[in-house]
Amino acid sequence: IANNYTILQIIMEEPLDLIRLSIDERIYVKCRNDRELRGKLHAYDQHLNMVLGDVEETVTSHEIDEETDEEIVKKATRTVGMLFVRGDVVVLVSPPLRTS
Repeated sequence: IANNYTILQIIMEEPLDLIRLSIDERIYVKCRNDRELRGKLHAYDQHLNMVLGDVEETVTSHEIDEETDEEIVKKATRTVGMLFVRGDVVVLVSPPLRTS
Protein backbone atom coordinates (compact mmCIF):
# COMPACT_ATOMS: atom_id res chain seq x y z
CA ILE A 1 0.00 0.00 0.00
CA ALA A 2 2.83 2.39 0.81
CA ASN A 3 4.35 1.75 -2.61
CA ASN A 4 1.07 2.65 -4.37
CA TYR A 5 0.86 5.83 -2.29
CA THR A 6 4.39 6.82 -3.38
CA ILE A 7 3.50 6.24 -7.03
CA LEU A 8 0.39 8.42 -6.67
CA GLN A 9 2.49 11.17 -5.06
CA ILE A 10 4.81 11.18 -8.08
CA ILE A 11 1.95 11.18 -10.64
CA MET A 12 -0.25 13.73 -8.87
CA GLU A 13 1.34 17.10 -8.23
CA GLU A 14 -1.75 19.29 -8.75
CA PRO A 15 -5.44 18.74 -7.95
CA LEU A 16 -6.40 18.53 -11.64
CA ASP A 17 -3.98 15.61 -12.06
CA LEU A 18 -6.63 13.42 -10.45
CA ILE A 19 -9.01 14.43 -13.24
CA ARG A 20 -6.31 13.92 -15.87
CA LEU A 21 -5.83 10.33 -14.70
CA SER A 22 -9.56 9.75 -15.20
CA ILE A 23 -9.64 10.56 -18.95
CA ASP A 24 -11.53 7.80 -20.82
CA GLU A 25 -12.79 6.44 -17.48
CA ARG A 26 -16.29 6.60 -15.99
CA ILE A 27 -16.53 9.28 -13.30
CA TYR A 28 -19.16 10.61 -10.91
CA VAL A 29 -19.91 14.36 -10.94
CA LYS A 30 -22.10 16.01 -8.30
CA CYS A 31 -23.54 19.30 -9.48
CA ARG A 32 -25.50 22.15 -7.96
CA ASN A 33 -29.30 21.91 -7.79
CA ASP A 34 -29.31 18.21 -6.81
CA ARG A 35 -27.95 16.93 -10.14
CA GLU A 36 -25.68 13.91 -10.37
CA LEU A 37 -23.86 12.69 -13.47
CA ARG A 38 -22.12 9.42 -14.20
CA GLY A 39 -20.30 9.13 -17.48
CA LYS A 40 -17.08 8.64 -19.40
CA LEU A 41 -14.76 11.65 -19.21
CA HIS A 42 -13.63 12.70 -22.69
CA ALA A 43 -12.18 16.17 -22.00
CA TYR A 44 -11.85 18.87 -19.33
CA ASP A 45 -10.17 22.23 -18.81
CA GLN A 46 -8.81 24.29 -15.92
CA HIS A 47 -12.32 25.63 -15.16
CA LEU A 48 -13.63 22.06 -14.78
CA ASN A 49 -15.72 22.36 -17.92
CA MET A 50 -16.10 18.75 -19.03
CA VAL A 51 -17.29 16.68 -21.94
CA LEU A 52 -18.88 13.42 -20.78
CA GLY A 53 -20.10 10.53 -22.91
CA ASP A 54 -22.69 7.82 -22.19
CA VAL A 55 -24.04 9.93 -19.34
CA GLU A 56 -26.65 8.95 -16.79
CA GLU A 57 -28.11 12.10 -15.26
CA THR A 58 -30.14 11.96 -12.05
CA VAL A 59 -32.08 15.00 -10.83
CA THR A 60 -33.52 14.90 -7.31
CA SER A 61 -36.44 17.17 -6.43
CA HIS A 62 -38.05 17.80 -3.05
CA GLU A 63 -41.69 18.73 -2.60
CA ILE A 64 -43.91 19.15 0.45
CA ASP A 65 -47.28 17.37 0.46
CA GLU A 66 -49.76 20.11 1.39
CA GLU A 67 -52.13 17.68 3.14
CA THR A 68 -49.64 15.78 5.28
CA ASP A 69 -46.71 18.26 5.37
CA GLU A 70 -44.41 15.35 4.49
CA GLU A 71 -41.45 15.78 2.22
CA ILE A 72 -41.71 13.93 -1.08
CA VAL A 73 -38.42 13.12 -2.78
CA LYS A 74 -38.55 12.41 -6.51
CA LYS A 75 -35.69 11.22 -8.69
CA ALA A 76 -35.74 11.57 -12.45
CA THR A 77 -33.10 9.79 -14.53
CA ARG A 78 -32.21 10.18 -18.18
CA THR A 79 -29.46 8.94 -20.46
CA VAL A 80 -27.55 11.33 -22.73
CA GLY A 81 -25.04 10.28 -25.39
CA MET A 82 -22.75 13.31 -25.04
CA LEU A 83 -22.94 16.18 -22.55
CA PHE A 84 -21.01 19.41 -21.98
CA VAL A 85 -20.85 20.27 -18.27
CA ARG A 86 -20.06 23.85 -17.37
CA GLY A 87 -17.44 23.97 -14.62
CA ASP A 88 -19.23 26.48 -12.39
CA VAL A 89 -22.00 23.93 -11.61
CA VAL A 90 -19.55 21.23 -10.49
CA VAL A 91 -19.43 20.55 -6.74
CA LEU A 92 -17.51 17.26 -6.65
CA VAL A 93 -15.74 14.95 -9.07
CA SER A 94 -15.01 11.37 -8.09
CA PRO A 95 -12.68 9.24 -10.16
CA PRO A 96 -13.41 5.56 -10.74
CA LEU A 97 -12.60 3.07 -8.01
CA ARG A 98 -9.13 1.76 -8.71
CA THR A 99 -8.16 -1.66 -7.39
CA SER A 100 -4.71 -3.08 -7.92
